[in-house]
Amino acid sequence: MTRLPPPSSKRVLSDLRELRKLTEDARGAQRVAWGPTWRKARDWFVKKAENEAGLSVTRDSAGSLWASLPGRTKASVIVGSHLDSVPGGGWLDGCLGVLGGLEVMRRWALAGSPPPVTLHLVDWADEEGARFGRSLMGSAASAGTLNPKRELAHLVDRSGVKLPDALKENGIRLDRMKKAHQEFRALRAAAYLELHIEQGPVLESMKKNVGVVLGTMGVERHQLRFTGQAAHSGAAPLHLRQDAFLAAAAFAVACNELGLALSGKTPKTRVVATCGVVKVEPNFVTAVPGAAEISIDLRALDAKVLAKMLAGARKAAHIAAKKYRVSVSWSPLITITPRIFDETLTGFVKQAVKAVAGDAPELPSGPLHDASEMAGVVPTAMVFAQSSPGISHTRIEDSPGPALDQAIRAFLTAVDRTVEHVAQS
Repeated sequence: MTRLPPPSSKRVLSDLRELRKLTEDARGAQRVAWGPTWRKARDWFVKKAENEAGLSVTRDSAGSLWASLPGRTKASVIVGSHLDSVPGGGWLDGCLGVLGGLEVMRRWALAGSPPPVTLHLVDWADEEGARFGRSLMGSAASAGTLNPKRELAHLVDRSGVKLPDALKENGIRLDRMKKAHQEFRALRAAAYLELHIEQGPVLESMKKNVGVVLGTMGVERHQLRFTGQAAHSGAAPLHLRQDAFLAAAAFAVACNELGLALSGKTPKTRVVATCGVVKVEPNFVTAVPGAAEISIDLRALDAKVLAKMLAGARKAAHIAAKKYRVSVSWSPLITITPRIFDETLTGFVKQAVKAVAGDAPELPSGPLHDASEMAGVVPTAMVFAQSSPGISHTRIEDSPGPALDQAIRAFLTAVDRTVEHVAQS
């Protein structure tokens, strides 16, 4: 049996610091997909993959990069995440998983013999959706869930650049992106594993360095419009007003209470409800708001609970509209079903996390990841590293050194076990 170098975080942490220096400014990471700093990061990654692990690197029809190490069989295990960031993002979000995956490949390259199965390391294109608003672009294309013409052709960034033009600048054709699904199927993938920071405060609150991800929460995201009657703030008596904002505010409070009522006592049963956008009309200080738009983002790991949350939110909107004598209409934005990760692979992750950290806490992921797209087409698992101070998408995003060390080593160990499992299947 091939002897691999023992799992170590040393090179991964060195790579992360090198990438940080290359692509960060005073505001944070600037690796926004389809832009020059992102391309610089990818060029750096390709050179490392080719020079340090002898890998061949290709790009699929949706722009994702694939570094491959042929094995004794064509059945493959895929590892990876994304190099792109939000503007002013953190130094670990996404790139931890790509560079952790690079260490998987380097260990096998140093072993001196081919792995028992083929290994692929992927840098998914545009996971964040920071510039054009469509996240998980590369992984959705590979999973076959992306309709480029319908979902992407009309998108424009804040500078007025059309997404098809940005793709063209990066050598990608919108009309060929669907081919990424066929290219993915040709890989004969048997497993996908991803390493990521948690991006939230759960592990930190539990005083745990590493977590086992059960799956990604389902999402119900909608825009509501409450319509009443604008009026002069001094002339309209309170009891005669049709204040659309008060209805929207009552709805927001009710949704928060709904989330608290439906949340369980464990991370697995936690749910979240968020009203992140509110717009009022006519929006000046001496006018009673005649219209108010408000967003609702509901998330749960259990599909039945998510459906109950949506029903509760609809009831809350009806009650609020009636109380303040306004009407309400709903516009769906996105619906994503919960993705539960593979039991066998999650078991390998649990064993690995327990071996390096002494305990293996389980939690769902509220944020979406490329793993949520992969879970629909291939057995999938994830490892979380603690985030400190429990936030992400900001330059102060961080993880303690021991958490990064243990998460990387647990991830490498889980991949080793998965390779062995796939080879024996």
